[in-house]
Amino acid sequence: MNSLELKTEPYAQKVTCTQTELNVYLSDGRLISVPLVWFPRLFNASQQQLTNYEILGLGEGIYWSEIDEDISVRGLLAGNPSVESSNRRISA
Repeated sequence: MNSLELKTEPYAQKVTCTQTELNVYLSDGRLISVPLVWFPRLFNASQQQLTNYEILGLGEGIYWSEIDEDISVRGLLAGNPSVESSNRRISA
């Protein structure tokens, strides 16, 4: 057994965004903060659009319907930015 293997799956419970960060509060008590520029659709969204999200399933993902952005908790934990962020440079 891999000692780094997750014993329980953490789920998103709450999401906040600052001008520079996406913050996801997890069911196991952790807070994941990643640069907002990792997700160009979020980076270019209005504050109102950023607050209009839906937690999917038990909390496996987060979806912003107005800007069509879908992020998985597993992807955040793995440190995976959006494919769009690697396709073009975004100035912060």
